[in-house]
Amino acid sequence: MKAFAVTVLVSFAAYLILTTGSGNIAGLWSIYEILFGIIFAVLVGFVARNIFVKNNYRMLNPVRWILALVYIIGPFFVAMAKANFDVAYRVITGKIRPGIVKISPDLKTDLGITMLANSITLTPGTLSVDINNDTNELYIHWINVKDEALKKKPRDCSFVCGNFPKWIRRIAE
Repeated sequence: MKAFAVTVLVSFAAYLILTTGSGNIAGLWSIYEILFGIIFAVLVGFVARNIFVKNNYRMLNPVRWILALVYIIGPFFVAMAKANFDVAYRVITGKIRPGIVKISPDLKTDLGITMLANSITLTPGTLSVDINNDTNELYIHWINVKDEALKKKPRDCSFVCGNFPKWIRRIAE
């Protein structure tokens, strides 16, 4: 029942965010949109209650959401800005050395691995290519593989993803 309620609330909140500004209730929604949103959220809650929550309520903690916001605005944005300049430099000069590296970030949850893979993929010059589901190792295509990255063990992922795993561990695990 708890998973159903959480899924309904999240679905309804997402629906309200996506339909904002099209009605007359507080200038944001119409009564028909609110009613449809409730019906839609209940249907989604019934169908996806075991998929969305999976008996793990740690992401309902508001502190984790604040940490995620700090991560996105802080370290992730800075890394993305640096990577944009680095990719622009490499495109202009032609100094690239592409390759695929294996990293082992020691993240245990599916959410943590997914957040890291998405963070890496959103950072210019890197792309998450594959994951080993048994060991949670990621294979990353990198625009400029450095010599020191080739010498390090796969456990050390700081050369390609910086401090992303530390932040994601705080948020998702």
